[in-house]
Amino acid sequence: MRTAARTAVLMAVLTLGMKFLGFLREMFLAGFFGTSYITDAYVMGTAIPGTLFAAIFTSVGVAYLPLFSSIVEKDGKEAGMRFTNETVNLMGVVTILLSLCGIFLADVLVGFFASGFQGETAALTAFYLRVAFFYIFFQGTASVMEAYLQYRRVFLPQIAAGYLQGGMVLAAVVISAFTDHIYMAFGLLLGSALRMLVIWQVARRQELVLRPACRFGAAARRILVLAVPVFIGSTVNQVNTFVDKWLASGLPEGSVSALNYGYLLVNLIVSLTVTVIVTIIYPRFAQSAAAGSMESYNDALEKGMNIILITGIPFSLGCMAFSDSAVELVYERGAFDGASTALTSGAFFYYSIGISFIALNALLSKAFYSLQDTRTPVLCGVAGALVNIGLNLLLVGPMAHRGLALASSIAAVVNSLLLYCLLRHTHKELRVLRSRKEGGLIALAALLAVGAARLLHSLLTGGGPGAALENALGSFLHLLFSLGLAALLACLLYLALLKLFRIPELAFLKDVIKTKRKEK
Repeated sequence: MRTAARTAVLMAVLTLGMKFLGFLREMFLAGFFGTSYITDAYVMGTAIPGTLFAAIFTSVGVAYLPLFSSIVEKDGKEAGMRFTNETVNLMGVVTILLSLCGIFLADVLVGFFASGFQGETAALTAFYLRVAFFYIFFQGTASVMEAYLQYRRVFLPQIAAGYLQGGMVLAAVVISAFTDHIYMAFGLLLGSALRMLVIWQVARRQELVLRPACRFGAAARRILVLAVPVFIGSTVNQVNTFVDKWLASGLPEGSVSALNYGYLLVNLIVSLTVTVIVTIIYPRFAQSAAAGSMESYNDALEKGMNIILITGIPFSLGCMAFSDSAVELVYERGAFDGASTALTSGAFFYYSIGISFIALNALLSKAFYSLQDTRTPVLCGVAGALVNIGLNLLLVGPMAHRGLALASSIAAVVNSLLLYCLLRHTHKELRVLRSRKEGGLIALAALLAVGAARLLHSLLTGGGPGAALENALGSFLHLLFSLGLAALLACLLYLALLKLFRIPELAFLKDVIKTKRKEK
């Protein structure tokens, strides 16, 4: 537990730094180009390849771990290495073919996915799209090697490699601002290539040897069978996000960018919490299931479930309570004015409702995948997608882009509830949640902490004291100070309430503190 806690903290720190690079990119993008047709084209053009093909990367990476664990357990390490080599080669061939198809069909894809774009906006989107399609080869092959490293309990180098990609993307935005905006897409291409090379070198040090292969054995065919349902499920999730952008492309200018900026803030929180937790727990799921050790499996599932609730609920409530101030602090400068803040904060508020449920979806889906049950998450994802599309059509009229964000959050709620109920029904031997009362106490603690923080923030920003502070500090420092103090109060009060309610997962934090003290 102590090792996992330390790894989780280091992963969160590295992820925070990488996301900070991403936010620098978005802040520079917002400052240089605002919510203009250029940002709409860039967001859409770079999102389409991910929508179409990121599901392939996810599905193969997810399907790889339980199969690799099973092969190593039954047939030995050498058979596992052959399987890995075949999978990487297969991914390379598939991504090259798909990228070529996408490049030739770029105009058609823009017409389909962004039917509201016309003239110069559509042409620029198609250009960005053609450049972006080249990067999927590097992302696809890297995804398999990342899964291999996770099995070896190596988590940090691949996150650090993301700094190369983030740095190249940021550099491309800055260079484009002073030269020509067409160069922005090349940052993603060069950055993903550098990231893949670094991950390859790390995997080689972990005994992974890659050789060209023209024939794929039964093991690679097995991963295709297991990956297809995962692919469908991942595609459904991508479609949910992209349906928002597709409908937003027909709304007033800046709606696509506002949705993107709001989702990026939510994605930062998810990456620092959910992604870290699930990345560490999933290899334990796969190895425990392969060895038939259900006691170890249940222990990991229970701890993961409660830790996700502890982190997801307060972040969700906090983002909703401080949506306006958070967007203003992060984005409002240069061409990103008060009107852009109003657009983006509305999307951010409604996306934030779904944070806890996005977290639960990630954990529960991996619980099914580790048991080589890939069909159930697909069925739940399809149900969520149907809810999302139906609510999109109902809400886009009265609520514009905010309705699209709300529909996505409600779909996440439906998906997570279905996953939870079906996991309890189909795998009765699993212990999903130790106590419903414990979950209720976590929610109560989060509500009280965020409520107190909101009250403090209102005192610091409203009336006489707020005006005096703003005059003394300036608007930016005043906003930073009031938000920071409110967040500090929320954290301290939340931890105190969790201790008062005797929530056992606080041991996770204590393990981190003890480890740091011993290192000193």
